[in-house]
Amino acid sequence: MADLAVNYMGLDLRNPVIAGSSGLTDKAGSIQDLERNGAGAVVLKSLFEEEIILEKEAIKKKMQTGYSLYPESVDYYRYEDNSGESTTEYLDLIHQVKKQVSIPVMASINCMTAQQWTWFPREIETAGADGLELNLFILPSDPDKSSAENEKTYFEIIENVTSRLKIPVALKISYYFSNLADMIGRFANTGIKGLVLFNRFYSPDFDIEKFKITSGNVLSSPGDLFLSLRWIAMMSGRIRCDLAASTGVHDGQALIKQLLAGAKAIQVVSTLYRHGGERIGEMIHQLETWMARHGFEDIDGFRGKMSQARSQHPAAYERVQFMKYFRGFEG
Repeated sequence: MADLAVNYMGLDLRNPVIAGSSGLTDKAGSIQDLERNGAGAVVLKSLFEEEIILEKEAIKKKMQTGYSLYPESVDYYRYEDNSGESTTEYLDLIHQVKKQVSIPVMASINCMTAQQWTWFPREIETAGADGLELNLFILPSDPDKSSAENEKTYFEIIENVTSRLKIPVALKISYYFSNLADMIGRFANTGIKGLVLFNRFYSPDFDIEKFKITSGNVLSSPGDLFLSLRWIAMMSGRIRCDLAASTGVHDGQALIKQLLAGAKAIQVVSTLYRHGGERIGEMIHQLETWMARHGFEDIDGFRGKMSQARSQHPAAYERVQFMKYFRGFEG
């Protein structure tokens, strides 16, 4: 049997397939099913920074008595008389899941500012999470805000969170940067342990009959693989943190491609919605069969084999492929 074990962000995974943050990872029973189906790790469904801020304000109101505010009562109010609060439920989920599964469990926070919520990751660490993923996306839609101002927010969030934690932190980002390679390199030097390329965010669509804004495609398709595949391949071996691939990985072939590009781990979600948790086992079987066919005993034997860092002329290679496929193309 091939050795599929990998080390991602200092966490030992039995294989590189991670069940990504979604509605499939928000209940202990579902997470147990994912472990039984072969997942190497799970990322819990994201908690939004707005939820943390709203509940912090609610706690402050409860603490307010007359003209006095008692900071020492924060812990009491956080855990008493708040059974419906999502932050408390989130911490309870971490406690519960860590007792029931043996695979690494990473929490996730969806954030876009560095204000008022960055105390909460310490609660996540205390609850027992093995790691934290920051799903960070700031839409560069304000024409009066410079790219430097947007980028500054990313680094403020990273600093505010990583300075408080001992567990590894991953940053899940989009490709909306004017110089993506430079930003990836700068992120990797901040102390984060992993970069996830790329997050999949809400995209609007139009109902042309009812004149309403609707949601675009929520789930990814296999065709979405190639953007992250390109950037994993280009960044692998060139930055100081681990890389994980996300979006468009729907089968074992896509899993193998991302490993060849240099990914340490691969997140899957959409394919699990479409095919069920059993899809993980199918992907693992495809990986094992492929490794046996090519004589690879472990993943380190081929991971990054097709990254640009291993090419003698990476820029020329990419240009040649472009010319090959598009020069003389007939629609």
